[in-house]
Amino acid sequence: MRKIFTILSVSFSLIATAQTELVFVFFKDKPNKAAFYSNPLSELTQKSLDRRTNLGIALSDQDAPIEQSYIANIQNLGFDVTDYSKWLNGVAVNATSSQIQTLAEQSFVDHVESFVKNPNGGKRQEKIEKFKEFNQEFAGKDGLTTFNYGSGLNQINQVNIRALHVAGFTGAGMTIAVIDTGFPTVNTGNAYKRLRDNGQIKGGFNFIDKSTDIYNTSLNTHGSICLGTIGGFLDNQFVGSAPDADFYLYASEDGANEIPEEELYWIEAAEEADRKGVDVISTSLGYTDFDDSRYDYTYADMNGTTSFIARGAQIAAEKGIFLTVSAGNSGAAAWHYISTPADNAKVFTIGAVTNQGNVSTFSSYGPNSAGVVKPDGSARGTDTYTVFGNQVTQASGTSLSNPLAAGGVACLLQSLLKTTSREEIKNKLRQNASLYPNTSPQMGYGIFNFYKTYQTLAVKDLQKTQMKIYPNPTKDVLSISSDKPIKSVEIYDVLGRLIKTETKKNINVSQLAKGNYLVKVKTGDQELIEKFIKE
Repeated sequence: MRKIFTILSVSFSLIATAQTELVFVFFKDKPNKAAFYSNPLSELTQKSLDRRTNLGIALSDQDAPIEQSYIANIQNLGFDVTDYSKWLNGVAVNATSSQIQTLAEQSFVDHVESFVKNPNGGKRQEKIEKFKEFNQEFAGKDGLTTFNYGSGLNQINQVNIRALHVAGFTGAGMTIAVIDTGFPTVNTGNAYKRLRDNGQIKGGFNFIDKSTDIYNTSLNTHGSICLGTIGGFLDNQFVGSAPDADFYLYASEDGANEIPEEELYWIEAAEEADRKGVDVISTSLGYTDFDDSRYDYTYADMNGTTSFIARGAQIAAEKGIFLTVSAGNSGAAAWHYISTPADNAKVFTIGAVTNQGNVSTFSSYGPNSAGVVKPDGSARGTDTYTVFGNQVTQASGTSLSNPLAAGGVACLLQSLLKTTSREEIKNKLRQNASLYPNTSPQMGYGIFNFYKTYQTLAVKDLQKTQMKIYPNPTKDVLSISSDKPIKSVEIYDVLGRLIKTETKKNINVSQLAKGNYLVKVKTGDQELIEKFIKE
């Protein structure tokens, strides 16, 4: 026993004197960037280039690949290099203090920055809840709009996405990258069969172990459930918020460990998403503390620019990607603030509410430490319906409110000109939310209203349409006032099913059951979607 104690004591002493830390080595330049500028398709897809062109975003040195000879030089110094970022222009390595000095002295190195924020370690009294640990309570391509939403109806209606679907905007043509843990059962489960059959899953990668293994059943299921909230489909049981969108699936979060390398995995995933030309990134991950407490953040660090992942998230947004991130689940904890990258000003941060529209107690508080309003707004996160495997399930957390909102964003992007500014869209979503111009520390500007935002941003100025429906409520006849010929009238029931089609201005609704309905009226160049009540 004494020998064991001696060995342990000596081993600890050796570690203490040669302790390593994760650092990022920033390179000075990209000497071969001219080759990229002469042939951007060597690094970016046409879809990625088109996004930049549409939004007036110029190519920059960030887009050029990292210099491979610099990576080789770092490896020749004896370092194992597995993670690097072209956006940040550098590599991550574990190094001792003397090695850090050696790295900083290299002619091609600009500077070296440590991930360590708390050199002396020491955990906070209360371990912060990772919001990937939410509570589970199991309970065609041409734009299908006659959905039976089943269990998901109320959460879709709360943020007014169903009217967008009825208008024909279901996410078709939009590409969403889900950056999360892993995606077990997505390759086999019936809840994702529609995605598979329609070819909507475009690819994926596991940035944790650098493989294509994203469906392994040993991986955390969090990513599958978040994907289900957006793209899941079970006929007559559940419909996600953007069921016709395309998806890339990226694993960046090690469900069994909390390590600072995960920030780099996420940035690498975001860079790959940009290469593929995605329109939206949805991520229900966030970081405040780690298994090694030296890397823990304080609230002061939640300023949107301190963490590596926040810096990477900002670059993604500046490339024209609409980035949605969960606020966090620490609202009832000692640490009750948002986490990173939700703290970045250009990230669209999502809080959580209940089915009744009240704030979810677990939803993390803003603003960020620089005073920027966070979250930006909210969607349902308490007892939210989603899918996993072959069935509908419920879960609670901002992990669910975020993908619900991300799907709404994809449908909204589909409805707008490709040149519509992402910042303008964000501003309109805030302005059309339920609390605007006021804010709440947990709800931001309030519950989103996606269809109203569509009305204020769409190419056709629906605010100025001369069409009206009357009377509302009605018992027998629903009439349409329009100075133009009616092309079509469609009536949808509360479940989203198309139940009546007409081409005239006076619609007999006497046979409809009492309740709420949606009517969609089209002329040659105008469209009106309104709710009406059948008495």
